[in-house]
Amino acid sequence: MTENITWFRACYTQDVPHNGGVCVKYRDEQIALFFFARRNEWYATQNMCPHRQQMALSRGMIGSQDGEPKVACPFHKKTFSLVDGHCMSDDECGSIKTYPIKIENNSVFIGVEDDEQNFL
Repeated sequence: MTENITWFRACYTQDVPHNGGVCVKYRDEQIALFFFARRNEWYATQNMCPHRQQMALSRGMIGSQDGEPKVACPFHKKTFSLVDGHCMSDDECGSIKTYPIKIENNSVFIGVEDDEQNFL
């Protein structure tokens, strides 16, 4: 894993619904961006649910399980940690990629690894 991160401006903070998500496209990648207002925290993950390879996580419901923030796929309710992407459902459904977030001047920035950009 590289230490080199490129930050791109995804949107403005007001573009993301409170306690919900949006899909952001960066090159060929779809990224799910969430504002967990109840916790005042931002998260970004891949948008594709690994269970059925559907681009749907940005439309999923967010919540907490044992204090850990999670997102549930809107189709089959598989749940994933918003912190590290591991599957929180009872069965093995794979994990999802997570991205760092930073907020500056009401803009939301998502960090992508430099070496990934060659593949996007």
